[in-house]
Amino acid sequence: MGPVRPSARRTVAGALALVAVLLMASAIARSTPDAVPDVRLADLPREARETYATIVGGGPLPHDRDGASFGNRERLLPPAPRGYYHEYTVATPGAANRGARRIVCGGPRKMPDACYYTSDHYQSFRRIRE
Repeated sequence: MGPVRPSARRTVAGALALVAVLLMASAIARSTPDAVPDVRLADLPREARETYATIVGGGPLPHDRDGASFGNRERLLPPAPRGYYHEYTVATPGAANRGARRIVCGGPRKMPDACYYTSDHYQSFRRIRE
């Protein structure tokens, strides 16, 4: 087999670039608001429903970290400016600490634009629908 022609190299490089673009587009599509699955408020655990009611009711919030800024470093929620998201603890029965369950809300604290539930400490989210 002889040397590879420059035109063949360009074809392979172009194909690799196309694959990279398609992979990036797929990742971006997964991070859009439509990619976050929904969950009905009524289908959440009782503790999550209580936390949600406390959030939209304006408190009082039981944990020091409740209302702290959530940075969305996992990029699983829709992109937003710094300070847009805030996290709230959802009690986990039997846990000696705050546990893994949280609600993260975006927008104004008393009337959030959207809230998301995670039962696995930010590994996945579901958008809460009333």
